[in-house]
Amino acid sequence: MQNAMSLSRYVRKRNGVSLGAKGSMRNMLHRSLGASSFPVFWHYWNPIWGYYLSRHVMRPMGSFAPGWLAVFITFLVSGFVHDVAVSLVKWKLVVFFTPWFGLMGLLVIASKALSVSYGSFPWGVRASINVLVISTTLTVVYAAEHLFYH
Repeated sequence: MQNAMSLSRYVRKRNGVSLGAKGSMRNMLHRSLGASSFPVFWHYWNPIWGYYLSRHVMRPMGSFAPGWLAVFITFLVSGFVHDVAVSLVKWKLVVFFTPWFGLMGLLVIASKALSVSYGSFPWGVRASINVLVISTTLTVVYAAEHLFYH
């Protein structure tokens, strides 16, 4: 991949500190939770995982698919990988993270398309909104799973 940013540079750009540096987790949580929108939350959340998703899913998909579709597929792939990991640990099929991450991906796409921003609010309000969005999507998928599979 041409002009690909290194993992350490990517993490430093997202966290403001080097990979593994003291304060890295605190910076990630502060920046992501206090993000001015849901798409920006994901810009800062888990930069190591985000680096690999960007490099191996989002950018390749974006080279031939519309940006919104590349975003959605990236969220689905991330959810699928989480489902596979949990399935291996539990030694049974788990299909929870794929729909949850897919729903969050749709909200990222819609938020961006509608230019939703809460950047003018104080950090605590922004963090509450981001946590509310994540917990609401989690609750919706959890309820749907129990409605259809139990």
